[in-house]
Amino acid sequence: MLATLTQLPPALLDALPADLHRVLPGPTLIHLPGRHAAPLFVSVLLHGNEHTGLEAIQAVLRPYRTSPLPRTLSLFIGNVAAAACALRRLDGQPDYNRVWPGAESSGLPEHAMMRNVVEQMRARNVFAGIDIHNNTRLNPHYGCVTRLDQPTLYLATLFSRTVVFFQRPLGVQSMAFAHLCPAVTLECGKPGERSATEHAAAFIDAALHLDHWPKHPLPPQDVALYHTIGIVKVPETVSVSFQNGAVDVLFEPDLDHMNFRELDSGTRIARVRVGCMQPLEVWDEAGVAVADRYFEVVNGELRTRRSVMPAMLTLDERIIRQDCLCYLMERYPLPAD
Repeated sequence: MLATLTQLPPALLDALPADLHRVLPGPTLIHLPGRHAAPLFVSVLLHGNEHTGLEAIQAVLRPYRTSPLPRTLSLFIGNVAAAACALRRLDGQPDYNRVWPGAESSGLPEHAMMRNVVEQMRARNVFAGIDIHNNTRLNPHYGCVTRLDQPTLYLATLFSRTVVFFQRPLGVQSMAFAHLCPAVTLECGKPGERSATEHAAAFIDAALHLDHWPKHPLPPQDVALYHTIGIVKVPETVSVSFQNGAVDVLFEPDLDHMNFRELDSGTRIARVRVGCMQPLEVWDEAGVAVADRYFEVVNGELRTRRSVMPAMLTLDERIIRQDCLCYLMERYPLPAD
């Protein structure tokens, strides 16, 4: 299932996401030599409709067509088939960012493929791991980490002062690589924005030029740290919409404007059909259902039960069904070191 190459296919640097299936046989890991031997690992298109990572790595690599990279680079290009259809994943496929080592299950060919990728990078003494994603709606650019050691935080803050620490969902790339090296997931806003591509490309280039990890702790003013405390999902039996319709839950049409905002207790996020008393599921870091802790239905309205800060609120019903409605966060103190 995995193709492994040691040079770039000639057409790759100018290929559009929809055309990658003509350039690559499928998911592909490409090892490119550089002056520093320990490789930087970059994964793109784990979700086929999130193409900022591809555009960023293309922009980084073009100037090095005829000169060596400052550091060895291992590039993993993920869901080529879904990219051809501009979809997160195809029906029947697993999510390519839920099948890395540490996932809740492990029996699919995609699980074996990601284990192969991780073992190749372990053998190569990987220097750092970067996984590049987009959101569907309004969010700032930020980094996500699964460990709070100084090298990991330093890597994340090279991209953004805003950093989110998480332990769920399982099976994600940055969590698998955190056992090998500093690893970060980049959330680059909506796909198709030039500023997002430029921001991600500048970060990759900076990471390629790193030759050591600073030993001094980060100043508190250099990082705004948040902690994911819940994943919010809509049960399959509950119908939803963002427009007028006969559904169980009619969400606010500008719901995504609540991302990275402190919502007061009692904030309305939806209108609810009579008899639908808890239309959302919320799962904490331990996988425990805690919806009643955060939401309640009052007089036909779904409201926050306590102050919360959401991230990745989406208006895309397909994404809600394939992944989640949003994540809930809290401010988190910078660890002492």
